[in-house]
Amino acid sequence: MDTTETFTADAPIDGGPEGPSRAALFDAATGYTRRRTFAIISHPDAGKTTLTEKLLLESGAIRLAGQVKERGERRRTRSDWMEIEQKRGISISSSVMTFEYDGLVLNLLDTPGHADFSEDTYRTLTAVDSAIMVIDAAKGIEAQTRKLFEVCRLRDIPIITFVNKIDREGRDPLEILDEIMSGLALDVAPITWPMGMGTDFRGLAAFQEGQPVTLTRNTRARETFDDVESFLTEPRLTGDPVFGPAMEAMDIARASLPSFDLESYRQGHMTPVIFGSATREIGVRELLDAVRSFAPPPLPQPAEPKPIEPAMNEVSGFVLKIQANMDPNHRDRVAFVRLTSGVFKRGMKLKNVRSGKELKIASPMFFFAREREVVDEAVAGDIVGIPNHGTLSVGDTLTEGSTFSVTGIPSFAPELIRRVRLPDAMKVKQMTRALNDLAEEGVTQVFRPMLGSSWLVGVVGALQLDVLVSRLEVEYGVTIMLESAAFDTARWVTCDDAAELERFVNSNKGDMAFDRAERPVFLARSAWDISYAQKNYPQIVFSTTREIG
Repeated sequence: MDTTETFTADAPIDGGPEGPSRAALFDAATGYTRRRTFAIISHPDAGKTTLTEKLLLESGAIRLAGQVKERGERRRTRSDWMEIEQKRGISISSSVMTFEYDGLVLNLLDTPGHADFSEDTYRTLTAVDSAIMVIDAAKGIEAQTRKLFEVCRLRDIPIITFVNKIDREGRDPLEILDEIMSGLALDVAPITWPMGMGTDFRGLAAFQEGQPVTLTRNTRARETFDDVESFLTEPRLTGDPVFGPAMEAMDIARASLPSFDLESYRQGHMTPVIFGSATREIGVRELLDAVRSFAPPPLPQPAEPKPIEPAMNEVSGFVLKIQANMDPNHRDRVAFVRLTSGVFKRGMKLKNVRSGKELKIASPMFFFAREREVVDEAVAGDIVGIPNHGTLSVGDTLTEGSTFSVTGIPSFAPELIRRVRLPDAMKVKQMTRALNDLAEEGVTQVFRPMLGSSWLVGVVGALQLDVLVSRLEVEYGVTIMLESAAFDTARWVTCDDAAELERFVNSNKGDMAFDRAERPVFLARSAWDISYAQKNYPQIVFSTTREIG
C-alpha cells in the first residue's frame, strides 16, 4: 500500500478547533511562531509511549489508540514500529509525529526510554525547544529521568512534568513535588491536583489562580467551578473522605509553592506539574493545552560562527537522525532534518556544508510515526524527512549557500566492544553496507582496526547489540555472530602537535582503529590502559565524547 500523500499549504485543516488556514501556518514572517517542537523523556516503563498515543488521540490526530485517521483508512501509528520494539514492548528509536492542534503545528519526538539508547535521545534533544518529563507516581524520579533532565538543563530546555499513573497506588503528591524541587533544583507549580490516588482516585482538578477550576472525574464527566476558592469551599466535596484530604493538600501546595510563571518556565527554572493517568486519558487534555500555551516557539539554534535565528530568511537545518528501512519494501533511507530558519519549499536546492555539495530536495516528507506525506512547504521548527542514498549524515548542516554549522550534536565513546564474525563469507558486501547504514543511524559505532581485518562494533548498552543482530537479519538478510573482543572501551585521540599524534598512533597500532570518519581511536582493555597512556603521552587528548558534524 502506498502511504505517501501530499501536504499542501492551501488544503483545509482536518478536525480540531477552528484555526488559521494552512497558508497562515506556512507564512514566511510568522509561520514558525505557530510551531511547538518538543520531546517526551522518561525512565523505562513510566508510560511514555502510552502518553504519546493518548496525546495524538486527544488532539484528534487518531481516532483510536494505535490507528490513524487518514481518509477513512485505519493504519497503525504506534511510535514503536520496528519488529523488535513491538516484540519487547520498548522504544529503541526516536520517532517523529507531526500533527495539528488548535491552530498550531506540533512536532512530537518520541525518544527511546531505555538507557541503552540514550545516545539517540541526547541527539533528539538537540532538535527540540521544550520537553515533557514523565514520572511514575509510585516511583518518583528514576535514574534515566535524572540523566535526561541534566541534558535538558545543559541546553536550557524548558520542561513540563507529567506525573503519570495516579489511578494506581503511589506516593503522596506533596512528596513527589518535594522530590522534584530538591532532587532537580526546580521550582514546581502544580496546575492539576489528584482527588485521591489508586483505588481512591475520584477525579482531577485543573486550576490556575484567577481562572475557573475544572474537575474531571473521567473522560466524559467534567464539572466547572468559578475559581479556586469556590472549589476548595464546596460543601458537598469538603466533607467527602477522599475529596476533603485531597483538597486540603491542594490548598497547602497553593499556599507554599509559587504560582506558575511563564518566563521562569521558559528559562528552565520552573516546571508546571500535571498529575494524570495516560491509560485512563486523565490529565492528557491539560497536558496538551499546556504545550500549546506554555511551550516556546522555535528558539535560536547554537551554531558557528553565531546562533541561527528562526526568523532569518535563509533556509537552514541540520540532520538529527538517519533512519534506514522504515519502509522494508523499498529499503529506503531517510534523513530527519530539523529546520532552523526560513521557509523551505519542495524542490529547492540546499548545500551540505560538510561536503560542499548541493542537494535537490524533491520529495520532502512530514512523518506520523512510520506514515509519511509529501510536504510542499515547511518552516523553522518543523522536522522534515529527506530521502537520500548516503549523501547525508547525522550532524550535517544544510543551507541555501552560507557556511555556518550547527554545533552541540554529541556522540559518546562505547562502553561495550564486540568483534563481528560472519558465518557466510558470501555476504561480506551486504554486511559491510548494513553495518555502515546502522552506524549512520547511531544504532552502533563501527571501527576498523589498524591491524587485522575483523570489524569491531561499539555500543553504549548491551540491548543495542540485540537490536544490531535483529535488524541485520530482518532488514538485510545477514546473520552475524558477536564475539568478545580484547577491548572494554574506546577513546577518540587528538593532539595539537601532529607529529606527537603520529608517534602515539605508530607506537600503539595493535590498540588503534579508525571510526567511520577515519578519526583515530584508541581501544583500551581497561581503565588502567587509558590512565597509563595518558601518563606517557600527556599531550594527547583522550575524549569520551565528540561533536558530530
